[in-house]
Amino acid sequence: MYYNEKIAYERDSQNITQKEMALKLGIKQQQYSRYEKGINVMPVTYLPKICKILNVSADYILGLTDNPKINAKK
Repeated sequence: MYYNEKIAYERDSQNITQKEMALKLGIKQQQYSRYEKGINVMPVTYLPKICKILNVSADYILGLTDNPKINAKK
């Protein structure tokens, strides 16, 4: 699963809309939607904020672990 798919999956599973995510990131919903669909590459500067919003680790989003929990023991 690519990073954009993981973000979309976690967002959906937590019942957060794209519009809500976009507001929290300070961008337009259409721009956020393009990131999730993989049309545009999401700037890495959004990663820490997205991880906080979704309560998941950056390692999970980047595919370095399958465990979404923050500070997961290896």
